[in-house]
Amino acid sequence: MTTDFYQRQSDARRSTWRLVVLFGIAVVLIMSSVVAITFVAVDFQYQRTNRRPESQIYVIPAIAGLVSLLIIVGGSLFKVWELRHGGGMRVAEGLGGRRIYPGTSVGVERRLMNVVEEMAIASGVPVPPVFLLDEDGINAFAAGYSPSDAVLGITRGCAENLSRDELQGVIAHEFSHILNGDMRMSIKLIGILHGILLIGLVGQVLLRTFVYAGHGRSGSSGGSGGSGGKGGGGQIILVILAVSVAAIVLGFIGTFFGNLIKAAVSRQREYLADASAVQFTRDPGGIAGALKRIGGSTAGSQLEAPNAAEMSHMYFAEGVWQGIAGLWATHPPLPKRIRAIEPNWDGKFYKGRPSAKSFSSGQSAGFAGAASKATGAASAAGAAAGDAAQDAGEVPISLIDEAYLHVGDPTTEHQHYAAEVIKQLDGVVLETVREPYGARAVVYGLLLDEQPEIRKVQMDTLQQHATPDVVKLVVELQDSIDGLDIRARLPLIDLALPSLKAMSMKQYQDFRHCFVSLAKADRQINLFEWMLAQVVMRHLQPQFDVVKSPPVQYYGMQRLQSECATLLSTVASAGNSEERAAEAFEAGAQLLPELRLKRVPRKECHLAGLQDVLAKLDRVSAKHRGRLVDACAAAICADGHVTWQEAELLRGISDLLDCPMPPLLVKKTNT
Repeated sequence: MTTDFYQRQSDARRSTWRLVVLFGIAVVLIMSSVVAITFVAVDFQYQRTNRRPESQIYVIPAIAGLVSLLIIVGGSLFKVWELRHGGGMRVAEGLGGRRIYPGTSVGVERRLMNVVEEMAIASGVPVPPVFLLDEDGINAFAAGYSPSDAVLGITRGCAENLSRDELQGVIAHEFSHILNGDMRMSIKLIGILHGILLIGLVGQVLLRTFVYAGHGRSGSSGGSGGSGGKGGGGQIILVILAVSVAAIVLGFIGTFFGNLIKAAVSRQREYLADASAVQFTRDPGGIAGALKRIGGSTAGSQLEAPNAAEMSHMYFAEGVWQGIAGLWATHPPLPKRIRAIEPNWDGKFYKGRPSAKSFSSGQSAGFAGAASKATGAASAAGAAAGDAAQDAGEVPISLIDEAYLHVGDPTTEHQHYAAEVIKQLDGVVLETVREPYGARAVVYGLLLDEQPEIRKVQMDTLQQHATPDVVKLVVELQDSIDGLDIRARLPLIDLALPSLKAMSMKQYQDFRHCFVSLAKADRQINLFEWMLAQVVMRHLQPQFDVVKSPPVQYYGMQRLQSECATLLSTVASAGNSEERAAEAFEAGAQLLPELRLKRVPRKECHLAGLQDVLAKLDRVSAKHRGRLVDACAAAICADGHVTWQEAELLRGISDLLDCPMPPLLVKKTNT
């Protein structure tokens, strides 16, 4: 099932290349226009003055063309750099968004956060920061370069005027953009197109500047200076005004092509996101209802923010005027989108707000009613883990059917499962993890070892590196954290991430130092500590440090035979005897037949080395990374049992390969 996910990722990358090609065409056309306009102006001036040196008539237009190229390229590079140092946060703040913190108790905000948290955990991505835009229009967007720095923006009209099912449909649509790679393409589009719009902005600045300068000169000239001085100065101003007007006209050309590029790149991706949202929620009426509500609303989906047009391709629905005959529309028309979901739609839009009853399910329980039934059905698919695992002191959780490994393809069962897990969390822990101060204490508590002597060493380390109030909170929460269902640990980390992202830089540096010290306090890194470190730090770093996405360097895996063998050998050895490890390795290696892999001895499989191996494998093309995850899943499922250690290892591997893995639909066994 990961094949479809990585195919969509590859399609998004191809759309990015399409964007670059269209951008290049637009640049050539704008430069040609600049050269042509400049040539006509220079030729006219030479003819008027009866002097036409052939050696210079081509120089000035060439210089003008080069300057226009520098403005376009420089503007695009600067905007891309600016967005890279802020990502989705900068986009949301540029549209006037106000961040909603996870601990909010405001009714509409709490309902929105509940839906986002459930969707994130079901998708296997960290819970993103959420921004509320003070807009009446019903709209939303996802922005960022990767799931690690993604943010969601929701308008007030969307949060207040949609039922919970409709809101779920909108949020599922935006999560599909995150999972399908559209979000990265969209934010690059903002940066790249900024350059071809910049010439028009330069023209506007020049026009305003020299109009004011011209007024100042004429007002202060008095009677002195002679007509020649006035005529010369006036002539210069006329030339500059002509250049300004020409730049503004060229800016319209840039706007025209920029909007065409956005429309060409994004329209089909909206159909895909709608279809993915329906698959995710199993409720066509949710997203279709949201679209109908937009059609029946007086405010529609329009945004009033000054920068709304620049981000028009990122929204759930059209946020700005579509242009003549919809030529610039970045989204398909509402009726077409609705009929793609509901072929028998009667053509009627929804007027007004939904009934109060449709909001009543927005309590913290989320899918409480449906969750128990769905989770029970999913859990019934598993059987009790083997007695040998229990005798070894492991914490088995269930037999799992490989069909539930929907990497990048979450289903409604995962959504219900996530809601049930959140519902069953200890209330104090859940409340604490939703604010930055408490989230740190919860993460520290998860790192504490079960063995009393190791825990004592860790607590001593914690007292040395953490503030006394945080240490006190860890002690107060520890019984609740120790009593957590094993399956709730990873969702709890996901819930902690948006709170941790709200830390200051100083708090982050202190947290990171304490986190590493605590993990190393027992002089060994176990599987859970390794997984926790990968998940937490991978998703926190983009918030506080500049992290570049690794470029694709390998379009085949023939040169990575050693790394692939190490990866599969480590996965196969986790929690297995030698005999079972060999069988698990073979099961995974069969999915990579062209590599003819040989198993690496257990003693050479180290978690520290695994991180380096995965860093290199992350530079393989999307299609082959999908095959690697499939091979790891096959190795883990080879014996028909999945222990929580194996599940956490697969989660860490998937995360490092930029492959969001939904929660495993499992049932905890009695120990």
